[in-house]
Amino acid sequence: MDFIADMPPPPVEVLAEFAGAGRCWVVVEDGVVGGYLLAEVVDGCAHIAQVSVDPWFRGRRLGAGLIDHLDPWARERGLAGLTLTTYRDLPWNGVYYAKIGFEVVEPTPGLAELVAHEAKLGLDPAIRVCMRR
Repeated sequence: MDFIADMPPPPVEVLAEFAGAGRCWVVVEDGVVGGYLLAEVVDGCAHIAQVSVDPWFRGRRLGAGLIDHLDPWARERGLAGLTLTTYRDLPWNGVYYAKIGFEVVEPTPGLAELVAHEAKLGLDPAIRVCMRR
């Protein structure tokens, strides 16, 4: 999975779009960015477009905290839940998300479009999964 680790972060313009729309949250510890979450709305749910935590901060539940922060944001907007797409069997992906309350779901039309887009980027849809909490 080196190709994923080597992918650059989203361009500043993309991050600015999410921030400007109020759909970007950042965790800062001791003046250092430890992680961030980008969300969009897909098929009536708050969709986690990206959640990233710097490996230096691993084990501090920053990612889980960001996801938990998204729950009230979604409820305030009348959204039905949280969704994401991820790798099914990797312990730091599908297995982890199941531990924090996500369940595998059949893709909605919007999620199917996202999986198709991810496939164009080189992510194998055969080992990807859609999840919802």
